[in-house]
Amino acid sequence: MPQIELTFLFLSIAALLLFSNILRADIVALMLMLALGLSGILTPQEAFSGFSRSAVIIMLSAFILAEGLHRSGMTERMGSFIIKLFGKGERRLIFGVMTASAVLSLFMNNIAAASLLFPALSGVARRSKVSPSKLLMPLAFGTILGGMATLLTTTNIIVSGLLRDAKLTGFALTDFAPIGLPLALVGILFMVFWGRKLLPDQSPAQRHEDSDESSDLLNTYQLAERLVRAEVRKGGSLDGATLEKSNLREKYHLNVIAIQRGRSTLPIEAGTVLKGKDILLIMARPEDSLPGLVMEMLSILPSGEWQQDYLSIPNMKLIEAAIAPRSHIAGQTLQEIRFEQKFNANVLAVWRHGRSIRTRLADLKLEFGDGLLLQGTEKSLSLLRTEPGLILLAESAPSTRMTLRGWFTVLIMAATLILAVFFPNNIAEILLSGALSMVLIRTMSMDQAYRAIDWRSLFLVAGMLPVGVALNKTGASSLFANAILSYLGGAGHLVLLTGFVLLTVVLTQVINGPTAVTVVAPIAIVAAQSVGMEPRSMAMAVALASSMAFMSPLGHSVNVMVMGAGGYTFRNYARVGIPLTILLVIFLLVILPLIMPIG
Repeated sequence: MPQIELTFLFLSIAALLLFSNILRADIVALMLMLALGLSGILTPQEAFSGFSRSAVIIMLSAFILAEGLHRSGMTERMGSFIIKLFGKGERRLIFGVMTASAVLSLFMNNIAAASLLFPALSGVARRSKVSPSKLLMPLAFGTILGGMATLLTTTNIIVSGLLRDAKLTGFALTDFAPIGLPLALVGILFMVFWGRKLLPDQSPAQRHEDSDESSDLLNTYQLAERLVRAEVRKGGSLDGATLEKSNLREKYHLNVIAIQRGRSTLPIEAGTVLKGKDILLIMARPEDSLPGLVMEMLSILPSGEWQQDYLSIPNMKLIEAAIAPRSHIAGQTLQEIRFEQKFNANVLAVWRHGRSIRTRLADLKLEFGDGLLLQGTEKSLSLLRTEPGLILLAESAPSTRMTLRGWFTVLIMAATLILAVFFPNNIAEILLSGALSMVLIRTMSMDQAYRAIDWRSLFLVAGMLPVGVALNKTGASSLFANAILSYLGGAGHLVLLTGFVLLTVVLTQVINGPTAVTVVAPIAIVAAQSVGMEPRSMAMAVALASSMAFMSPLGHSVNVMVMGAGGYTFRNYARVGIPLTILLVIFLLVILPLIMPIG
């Protein structure tokens, strides 16, 4: 089979795997890289060239620099200051949250910027009487919009590297600002004046925070329909057994959420010993409620009034948490990580993709972005705060005092960015030097620097970059470009630019921005050169279009991050994201020719 047809075949298989979400994107990228190498399309040096590209070094350095800036305490101060600056009204708060997240994302990864502000927003919302659902999606969109204005965004780094591969001048640190900053401002104003009206009125957490009635929480998470009240049979197998050894959850899928003994309510802890006549409030599916073996251990009672005030357990509180980015918890079950034993907290429900999952939780594989409704004590809260894989909602980030080392870290960051602006051809070396300097002054250890890197994104980019080499080497880029030119080439430069922008935007929603630009940018550059367009302007348009990941939570991981806590569904993202994307595409096509020549 000719190499060009083999390249098409590999790309088609990779696209199918990405669209269907059968495998993770980074695994697909590495498989594609190996397929191109083993088939002989690329030499071993070309196949593995992604790991030696300056784009990968820039990404790696940016992750470490962002972590250093966070550890210095400066980012916390910046975020808090900007949010406080804009007051408590809904419009002002949305503007403040989006401005803060956009400013932070100029210097750090979008996920890192969102993670910094995310925990405090529920508390800010409660004090301001604004629903978290009105703030969390704007937070995510603000980081994406801010990332458009800097080279330090993954897709912008990739496109700059692809320009250099084509023997063209890459982008400097500030080249995106003249177009990216106005785009960010337009996006923020849209959300402030119109987009906020399209958001849900309340998040799951806020619906029960607004009411003193515990029954409101039961309705929000649809818990009431799954509640069963049962009495431990005296002399039965549960009499004298600890909650951990009862196997009620693991074997029978029954989640005990309250224990009443006489007039006392016992803590839901693994070591709590059950006794005959104890009354349990259990959450279960209807089909799991009355298995025969359970009837030998428990007597089912009328629901009674107790289930309506079970949350009034002394010293017990509800805790909202979300699975953090790059968390080791994602992909594991509660049982595998021994969640209840480790944190002394009971998981009542998981909010995922706009719906509540209430039963069979022990065997549920947790996902990034899941919202967890927990029941625990002050001790549980202290333990949960030490877990980096969880983000506690309605919790302000621990205050970080600016030390002398912190100020030196800020100075290193400022010097690094200034040097990168004045010496754009050495940006990779400059950023890596800045990152290493932060390690040398002990802002963080080398192990902490390694943990700050999003290795999934790094391997995704390193695996996909050789695709551009293969497309150019086999002539596939020219073939694709000629096919597009046959339809759009005669209509003018602006129409061709529009075609590539729309193609990139659509692909970004389903296979993410880095993958989309790796495929589209080499073709767009060749097409631009073929018709006498300015290839850097075309590359700029494609790069910015790949950041317009607003119509689907799958377009960017920061959207997934806020989905559970905000109670958002795919429909919510489409409802807000489609008009926002249309507005930004139109604005991009108007402003780009005014700032950069396209022909």
